[in-house]
Amino acid sequence: MDRKLVKAIEIEVDGIGYPLRFYELKTARGARRFSCEVVLDAADRIILDDDSMPSLESKVERLAPATVYSRVLAARRSEAA
Repeated sequence: MDRKLVKAIEIEVDGIGYPLRFYELKTARGARRFSCEVVLDAADRIILDDDSMPSLESKVERLAPATVYSRVLAARRSEAA
């Protein structure tokens, strides 16, 4: 299985840019899968995947900002404790 970078962009959430890297993977059976690595910081990344690039892009648009906000809320909660 060989992973190929197909697109690298940045998404902005509350004025902060987060790099996105989209990859295409060919499976052992010859099917194509797509994944996206969202880099939140040096030690925090999320990876999303899907069967098609348009579906993956839609998923990333919805879930990346939600993930950033959940990390912010978690940090606030741990500071308060």
